[in-house]
Amino acid sequence: MATLHEIKTKFNSNLTISNTGGNISNDCGLILVKEFMDSLDFTALSRKHLTIKDARLYHTHTNLSLMEQLIYQIIAGYTTDSAATLLKEDPAFKILFGKNRLASQPSLSRFWNRISKDNISQFQDLNQAMIDKVRLVRNTTEMIFDLDSTHSDTYGKQELSSYNAHYGTNGYHPLVAFDGLTGDFLKAELRPGSVYTSNGVGDFVAPLFKHYQQVVPDSNILVRGDSGFATPELYELCEAYSSFYVIRLKSNAILFKIAEKNIQVDDDTHWEKREVSYSSTLYQANSWSKARRICIKSTREAVELISRHEYIVTNYSNNVSAETVFQTYCKRGAMENFIKEAKSGFNLDKTDSSSFVENQARMMVSLLAYNIVNFMRTLCLPVKSAGMRVDTIRLRLFKIAGKVVQTGRRLLLKTSSSHVYQEHFFQLLQKIQQLHW
Repeated sequence: MATLHEIKTKFNSNLTISNTGGNISNDCGLILVKEFMDSLDFTALSRKHLTIKDARLYHTHTNLSLMEQLIYQIIAGYTTDSAATLLKEDPAFKILFGKNRLASQPSLSRFWNRISKDNISQFQDLNQAMIDKVRLVRNTTEMIFDLDSTHSDTYGKQELSSYNAHYGTNGYHPLVAFDGLTGDFLKAELRPGSVYTSNGVGDFVAPLFKHYQQVVPDSNILVRGDSGFATPELYELCEAYSSFYVIRLKSNAILFKIAEKNIQVDDDTHWEKREVSYSSTLYQANSWSKARRICIKSTREAVELISRHEYIVTNYSNNVSAETVFQTYCKRGAMENFIKEAKSGFNLDKTDSSSFVENQARMMVSLLAYNIVNFMRTLCLPVKSAGMRVDTIRLRLFKIAGKVVQTGRRLLLKTSSSHVYQEHFFQLLQKIQQLHW
């Protein structure tokens, strides 16, 4: 009699499918992640920066081990804690931790319950320590703080969940910062859903400025943000730390009049062609302490009479043309891909817990998982492959079938001989092992 675990196929009645393959895993490629995290000394960094209060009298799995297991599950693409119910017996996962049995779903769920508010800032300290270590290898002093907010939907009565009019749904409204040059996830902060985009942005960005001023005094930092971040608090903060900024402004009647004065129309105007012009001037809003440079892009579509104006406030000098300022701002569009990758690939917007702090912790663990993969692909993959999305990396390098064979002296992980990307796999493994921190 056929069961859910033994089913005959219709296309070939002699073929039966069962899940009794035994000591086989389809996640053997996670060995690459383990090798990279070991090279990064992730476990030691975690012990240094993360201290979770634990009242358990007896336990098999430490809190740091539970966190690492969650990171591996996220990187492998398992979106729920309950995946651990089967993964705890997976041979590849057991090799990663050197254990005969991993933590089950209840153990992982209880881990979230032990997280406190202090641990949230510790997660950020751990993330910063990783970024600092990777920056030494990259040997660069340039950074771009790309600021944005996003939305995390909630589907129950989660603490501090509220309605956001812009997104038209209930949830949270996280504030995020990425490095526009590398894609590194610099920082994230979970906020109630009704909070405005720029609310608290000064307190959010100031620690980043302060840290990099101490660690890399000669660093060149540019801040980019959309019109939601057009606030004097952010301008003044950038100016205080001698950093440049390009931030979009919302249109108003005064800006429109200034832009219209720069439009030149004469008998030689070719109305049948699209025209784009750039200009800049000094402008001071009522809430600003001083006048600042604004750059204007005026676009008239073909056969149209009226131009559409866009505005950017910046502290770049006039030596940088208005067109260059707009080109610099437009590159911020890559951040939308970073956010999409973090949410769809690493469950950044997962809000399974009823507690706000626990949902913050889930977001931070997803942030760590995102950065580990981003570090690995930007440092170790060939330039032409460094832009691959995590879904592609999983398919080619992580989702590899294999089995574990233990002899008297050795532990062998035998991967599939027909793995199409096996050459890339071993090249990446060698590159990871050649890293010097």
